[in-house]
Amino acid sequence: MTGTGRTATTRRQVLATTGALGLGIAFSGALSELFAGTAAAQTTGRTGYGPLVPDPKGVLDLPEGFRYRILSREGDPLRSGEGAVPSNHDGMSAFGGRGGRVHLVRNHENRHNGRIPVPAVEGLTYDPAGKGGCTALTLDSRNHVVAERVAIAGTAVNCAGGPTPWGTWLTCEETEDKAGTNGYAKDHGFIFEVDPVDPHRTGAVPLTAMGRFQHEAIAVDPGRGVVYETEDAFERPFGLFYRFLPDRPLGGRGSLRAGGRLQAMRVPGVPDLSAVQDIGAAFDRVEWVDVPDPQAAQTPIRLQDFGRGGITHAQKLEGCYWGGRSVYFVSSFARTGDGSAADHFGQVWRYDPERRRLTLVVVFGPDTDVQLPGESPDNICLAAGGGLMVCEDGNGAQHVYGVTRRGEVYAMARNRQNIGTPGEPEFGEFAGVTFSPDGDTMYVNCYTPGTTFAVTGPWRR
Repeated sequence: MTGTGRTATTRRQVLATTGALGLGIAFSGALSELFAGTAAAQTTGRTGYGPLVPDPKGVLDLPEGFRYRILSREGDPLRSGEGAVPSNHDGMSAFGGRGGRVHLVRNHENRHNGRIPVPAVEGLTYDPAGKGGCTALTLDSRNHVVAERVAIAGTAVNCAGGPTPWGTWLTCEETEDKAGTNGYAKDHGFIFEVDPVDPHRTGAVPLTAMGRFQHEAIAVDPGRGVVYETEDAFERPFGLFYRFLPDRPLGGRGSLRAGGRLQAMRVPGVPDLSAVQDIGAAFDRVEWVDVPDPQAAQTPIRLQDFGRGGITHAQKLEGCYWGGRSVYFVSSFARTGDGSAADHFGQVWRYDPERRRLTLVVVFGPDTDVQLPGESPDNICLAAGGGLMVCEDGNGAQHVYGVTRRGEVYAMARNRQNIGTPGEPEFGEFAGVTFSPDGDTMYVNCYTPGTTFAVTGPWRR
């Protein structure tokens, strides 16, 4: 798809760059705005790393020169002795530690019937009936695991989240189940703060002022302390894009418990973001409307009365990331058959709070030269070598794709772990892509079977 002064990736360009079929992406210019003002903008990120090399072990295909280490797999014993590594590895972030150590905090998106629950630990368990939560890994400078333990337990459907500027992780529950539903003893649908070094310093306290809804991911404005939140609602009306104005902005660990105001984004004249199809389309009068009842005591937030002008919805709002001066968020797909205004296989939006401007910067099919049937972008992050990393969440083979600063697409990793039946292959999605503070290692999860990888190689080539 093209527009005035904008470019689209062609089929020939995609195939030449990735060596893979089935990916179609259109971009706003060279995506320079995505990387401006970041450390990534000062490094490379201009090309991919070559074709993927089949892994003889049948686990993870990577470009030549890259290698992986399996850090943790579901069902293995936690090093803390608290139980087994839980299933359904999802969102994750990496934090720097002393002596070159890295602390990983990893979500486990277990529902009430999760295969392997997060073990209950005294002082870290919110609802004993909840099977979700987080685990924390400590790695030495060579990516060897030196500790692995429960970071929070008794939560539900911990999907994604995001890091804070003060070095903690905000884990998000992607559910609206109340006490008495699916056996839960407490209401769910909250955000919880997790300390990656000592989880007992944060405990298991829901940040109720940040809203109760089907949370997906968050991103924090490091200058203002505003927290942006995505909602992955499964049914119409679809989810909203929120911002939380803390009473103690940038107050450090525990400060979000002080409360604040939750608001939802309204783009005048745009009730559904999927209706916007032009790459580079921008809206300069973005409004923020107070949420009537953040606790959704009687009515889910997306169904509440936002007054004249309504509110702006979007299907499958998922990944959220702060880069440069803006927040980026992903709509993984939209389908008219589900009730969306238009079809697409993924959008990336940019919101600039200084200009109050919302811009559509990336579109994944179906009007690009190559179709993307069934697949969709999920978690995203900025790569230390420059560019964007996107986790694929769909059918068939699953990839981590890179997007260069020039708008080229390449396959960075392919999951080879078949979780389907013979003759009907099915591969677990990727999630939680993140980089070590020094940029030398990419960490990423395979959702099923739950596996956490460390990928090293010539990232700055």
